[in-house]
Amino acid sequence: MTRDTSFFGQPKMLLNLFSVELWERFSFYGMQGILAYYMYYSVTDGGLGIDKVTAVGIVGAYGGGVYLSTILGAWVADRLLGSERVLFYSAILIMAGHIALSALPGTIGLAAGLIMVGVGSGGLKANATSLVGTLYAKDDDRRDAGFSIFYMGINIGGLIGPLVTGWLQVTWGFHIGFAAAAVGMGFGLIQYGLTRKNLPESAHRIANPLPKAQYLKFGIIAAVAVVVIVAAVALKLITAGNLKWVIVAVVILATIAYFAVILANKTLTDVERSRVFSFMPLFLASAVFWSLFQQQFTVVALYADTRLNRSVFGWEMPPSWVTSINPVFIIILAGVFAALWTKWGARQPGTPVKFSVALVVMGLAYLAFIPFAATASVPLLAIVFILLLFTVAELMLSPVGLSLATKLAPAAFQTQMVALFFLSVSLGTAMSGVLAQWYDADNETPYFLVVGLVSIAFGVLLFLAQKPIKKLMAGIL
Repeated sequence: MTRDTSFFGQPKMLLNLFSVELWERFSFYGMQGILAYYMYYSVTDGGLGIDKVTAVGIVGAYGGGVYLSTILGAWVADRLLGSERVLFYSAILIMAGHIALSALPGTIGLAAGLIMVGVGSGGLKANATSLVGTLYAKDDDRRDAGFSIFYMGINIGGLIGPLVTGWLQVTWGFHIGFAAAAVGMGFGLIQYGLTRKNLPESAHRIANPLPKAQYLKFGIIAAVAVVVIVAAVALKLITAGNLKWVIVAVVILATIAYFAVILANKTLTDVERSRVFSFMPLFLASAVFWSLFQQQFTVVALYADTRLNRSVFGWEMPPSWVTSINPVFIIILAGVFAALWTKWGARQPGTPVKFSVALVVMGLAYLAFIPFAATASVPLLAIVFILLLFTVAELMLSPVGLSLATKLAPAAFQTQMVALFFLSVSLGTAMSGVLAQWYDADNETPYFLVVGLVSIAFGVLLFLAQKPIKKLMAGIL
């Protein structure tokens, strides 16, 4: 592979993918920033009047479902269409989902919109990450830095989206906010359409083509799955109240099945199989991390709405704007971390160490809530500091984990290995909705203490296990 350094030492196409992902994240986080409030605000305030516990549970389940659907997007990319075409079609589906949220009333618009955005986002996320991976050779020491830059694009969108939709929601109502998310995704779709031809040949390749003789079999499986889901909803086996638990159970089963399928594949070499085994403890660590981090959209969203003093010079900031604090820090610090990994090169800490530090810092962030538990109105600077800790932890794990998935991936499972990483995000995100049911604004200390200490304990255990994990990684940092 020719070493392209035309974009500040990185491949030129990284800038194009950076821009596409920016607009997709604008729409995704713009919508998610106001989603919980749309569900639990009263009908007179423009919401749906769903109780808070159920609402934040749905937010967690929805987020988990988004990352769960990366399996479908990755499978279609590796077996049927290739990553770049799946990304294009997924972007169209996402835009349609945001239009449904903005145009259709009540729970009909909510259900239709979340399903389309969820499936589309799942298809886009794994494939966008996989496409970034195609820009680098496996031994290119710029990979972590490149993924950190790509991650900064994600967070520019994550910063602007909630600011725009939050302001529009307060000024004009929820449906106008959702419409802005649709427009943002439209920009992303145009951006990708104009640049997709510049991707390397490997981006268009189908890694493990499905034989045409098996099309009917998999078509029947897909149809049966849809019928089962519809029947479960009709029979009330799946409800708004238990949806988060359903997603957790499905993700756990999918994870076990996915690891089993990959490890049973006869094309894997001994080195590839060893690397897949090394991913298992890192998968668990990632799931723990995301179960805390994704509470920005569950517990922290409730906290911002009910516990935070959002008055700025006499003007009350929309609660959804708290969602944009983390992306601000990402934009400031992503380049710093990218430069740090580039400067250290082969001397940088291994992935297990980075993950363990992320878990410890995340635990400290939750312990930092405790001093404000007895405060009637929490200062805005308190949540700013806490979300700074969230950001440091995120930069130690998320872009590094995306990069790791592409490095550990067996040849026949390039995109699907990225989907496995997103399964850890799915499990953690769904658990953020589960954990939120135990948060009590009137007695916060036990919740924040337990969650914080558990995260720190996982971080310490991972650090102690780093040597055997690195041995299984077979030369991958």
